[in-house]
Amino acid sequence: MIKFTFSLPVNETDLDAAVARLLRVKLKGKTEILKKSLDARDKGKLKYLYTVAAETEETEKALRHGGVLYEKPDYSIEKLLDGRRYEGQRPVVVGTGPCGLFAALALCKAGAKPIILERGDPVEVRRKKVEEFNERLILDTESNIQFGEGGAGTFSDGKLNTGVSGPVIPIVLSEFVRHGAPEEVAFLNKPHVGTDYLAKVVAELRRELLSYGAEIRFRTKLTDIKLRNGKVVAAVTDKETFDTDRIYLAIGHSARDTFEMLYAKGVVMTSKIFSMGVRIEHLQQDIDFAQYGRKRGTLPPADYKAAVKLSGGNSLYTFCMCPGGTVVNASSEEGAVCVNGMSNFARDGINANSALLVNVTEREFGEKVLGGMEFQRKVERACYRATGSYKAAVQRYGDFVGKRTGGKISPTVSTGFTETDLRSFLPSFICDGLAEGIPIIARKIRNFDDPDAVLTAVESRSSSPVRILRDENYRSSVEGLIPLGEGAGYAGGITSAAADGIKGVLATLS
Repeated sequence: MIKFTFSLPVNETDLDAAVARLLRVKLKGKTEILKKSLDARDKGKLKYLYTVAAETEETEKALRHGGVLYEKPDYSIEKLLDGRRYEGQRPVVVGTGPCGLFAALALCKAGAKPIILERGDPVEVRRKKVEEFNERLILDTESNIQFGEGGAGTFSDGKLNTGVSGPVIPIVLSEFVRHGAPEEVAFLNKPHVGTDYLAKVVAELRRELLSYGAEIRFRTKLTDIKLRNGKVVAAVTDKETFDTDRIYLAIGHSARDTFEMLYAKGVVMTSKIFSMGVRIEHLQQDIDFAQYGRKRGTLPPADYKAAVKLSGGNSLYTFCMCPGGTVVNASSEEGAVCVNGMSNFARDGINANSALLVNVTEREFGEKVLGGMEFQRKVERACYRATGSYKAAVQRYGDFVGKRTGGKISPTVSTGFTETDLRSFLPSFICDGLAEGIPIIARKIRNFDDPDAVLTAVESRSSSPVRILRDENYRSSVEGLIPLGEGAGYAGGITSAAADGIKGVLATLS
């Protein structure tokens, strides 16, 4: 095959014809896209950048005009395993987010039949629990937007791009496609699947794990770890105890009771810098104009990414931007409110939203190992008190900074909202950061400081507030306890968490 990298104007859609023309050859079969990204730096000349693979009988001619020889790699977990098999007692995997699911998949392919513990419900039941919370404000603290099959990412934009590189990343993306995600996630520069596809992918992964002989115990929470001479000998749950010499811990960033149990057990961990702030909403059409300089037409809904240094030493930055999405209530504890962003694959909502966060350091939460977690909880409870319910707190940016507003942007938060002065409960350094940083971001993203922009609080779960220490072989201070993914402080999204699950299994095989 021939690999070829080139660019095309966004209105040129016949890829096969373009490749044949540029390489000056006749092609055999369809062109395969290996990578595709939108270049919007010059708003007058928007273009797509492609890397493709194609078959032709005129190889030498194609090589003279920019093509290179290409052999498609084997993107599979089996290739990574290279014949290695799991040895030991039946392993236990804790959590069915992307990290836990992919760790379990790697274990199955290595010959194990893991027991998988999930404190929440299967994704189909979980979705109903989320709908009940949205409609009636009845919170199931074990099955919600944070907990349940698929993890917190199931109710998100489903971003699959990551700053992590290496051979495991394309394997994760190919597994998503194999389990029902759109084929484009394997080649887009910024792939996403949306919450609608993620639920389907998660269910298909479950079916494959069960076909290998894995057992999934839903509504089953890890409550203790039995140790003997510093080694794991059993996983204790609220239902039963499982004898094992290996626990793969993929608990996610919100399992605060599990963090407390592990700390009390003497597992070595540290506090970690995290971030907190609000979700900011604009009209998607305004973001399109800001990024494309025109109506988007056939282009995808525009996204953005921004960061500014604040005068006090902290930073304000956007995170998990959801084009055409909605704000969702992501609360998981009684008497506390937090929010997140979500999109379906089509990203066809009226508003765009993004987390707008200020970094939180030991200067704010102190030196205690669980100090960051306690800081999160304190602010989430203050938000609940400010609204008097699980409804989120909302304030327009103009009202926040004393400017006139018109109300053209409607809040989308799933449980409804209460209009509240954010300064009444958000820490002052976060409010000051928002007031200082939003106008600076507006210098690059036109109308980012629209007085009608909606601020929804509190966005507090962007990352784990702790790190469970491990060495280069994924070993924690307790032999047989393997901390993985976002909850352990070693990943920052769906793809990187899934990759960490696979790599953690590989590191523990003989």
